[in-house]
Amino acid sequence: MTGPTEWEFGEPVGVGPWEGEWPKDDRYDPALLREGDRRNVVDHYRYWRRDAVVADLDQRRHDFHVAIENLQHDHNIGTVVRTANAFAARAVHIVGRRRWNRRGAMVTDRYQHLEHHPDVEHLLKFAAAEDLVIVGVDNTPGSQRVETAELPRRALLLFGQEGPGLTPQAREAAAMTVSIAQFGSTRSINAGVAAGIVMHAWIRRHADLDQAW
Repeated sequence: MTGPTEWEFGEPVGVGPWEGEWPKDDRYDPALLREGDRRNVVDHYRYWRRDAVVADLDQRRHDFHVAIENLQHDHNIGTVVRTANAFAARAVHIVGRRRWNRRGAMVTDRYQHLEHHPDVEHLLKFAAAEDLVIVGVDNTPGSQRVETAELPRRALLLFGQEGPGLTPQAREAAAMTVSIAQFGSTRSINAGVAAGIVMHAWIRRHADLDQAW
């Protein structure tokens, strides 16, 4: 395998060196054209420079943000970031501890806007300034079923820690709280999985599916 890879597997993936005359477009990275592109990106972005990918994604990002409380170094955050990138979230907000386990993000954090907030109060100020409706995600009494809830277009989807869920301050701050319908014996599902389900609920309601890859 030539050049660095963003995948952590043993077998080569992606594409090899560019064959034929190189494109003139300055979005293309000469090193990737020469060595091949082994990154975790869709084919549309093959051989593109990272900043060119981010700039193009900025034209495609949706009107929802994702926030997750990080009080205990939650290992689900990487999965949340990767899923937010897949659904073109405007940004992901880490609330609490700045450090988080990036392994699950599969290097998508290089292309996804990330913001840090020391506490929920700081996050609330950001949401107010951006005119975002805070939607808490927790299976607490009184929550609306996300399957039937009307998620606002300009939303900040707020998730809590694996296990305890949203902190009391986060629950109080939410304009609405949604839960995911479950039918088995477990009390809750993985926070990373829950985030994907709720993001997809927003996509089904608001996204232009003709723009999907």
